[in-house]
Amino acid sequence: MHIKLVLTFCFLPKIDEIWANLSHFLGKRNSEAEFITNKIKNSQMQQYLKQYLFFFIVVFMTLNSNAQPRKTSKWKALFAVGVNYPTNNGFVEGASANTINFPTVNLGIQHMLTGQYGVKLDYGFNRFKNDTDSPDFKINYARINAQFVFDPTEYIGFLPTRLSTFLHAGPGIAFVKPLGNLKDNKQTYLNLNMGLEVHYTINKKVSVFTDISYIYGLTSLDNYDPVLSGLGAFNGSVFNLTFGLAVSLSDCQFCD
Repeated sequence: MHIKLVLTFCFLPKIDEIWANLSHFLGKRNSEAEFITNKIKNSQMQQYLKQYLFFFIVVFMTLNSNAQPRKTSKWKALFAVGVNYPTNNGFVEGASANTINFPTVNLGIQHMLTGQYGVKLDYGFNRFKNDTDSPDFKINYARINAQFVFDPTEYIGFLPTRLSTFLHAGPGIAFVKPLGNLKDNKQTYLNLNMGLEVHYTINKKVSVFTDISYIYGLTSLDNYDPVLSGLGAFNGSVFNLTFGLAVSLSDCQFCD
């Protein structure tokens, strides 16, 4: 059964409601000052996501659909670079990170089992640091995830031929390493990565893509006494926004 998905501009206002619910989970509300700071950060991220969605709606509706037939490579290598936002509830009280941090680097290999379903193994690296209202720290956050991949492109009637989408989700493990004198607060824990990729085909071997992902930390922060002895520890979740290249490692195996 074909599912017709219609994406219109009226979807954008609903981000306010979605973000309000998400901010309840993400925000530190231990004091009025922290609540206001986190509310401002969440509002900034909300605006970035609105602009991101608006851009791709315009792209979807205006790109010329008279292109080559849609092809799916059986094997594909993925390389992407971007930015990240770590959720503040992953730090000890009094510590928080910048809203936007660079770099994020993702490397992966994808294998499509059929034209629509596949698997992906990928590695991600994130660097983030304290904001101006927090004690100084820098953290390297690395992860390895095994993910399921689903291509719903054929169900989305308005996409031009050169555009395709991939949903991905799967478990993994995160390695958090504070830098400098905070190395004793390193963490290792399970995570769940979920996201959406949008690909634009350049030729049968190469496509450019963007990926928006949410890496959910499946744990909670340890109790530290005093609290600042846990500076540099991070057991939270991370948002990623990346842009990259997908390179086919095989001839087209699944063609429409």
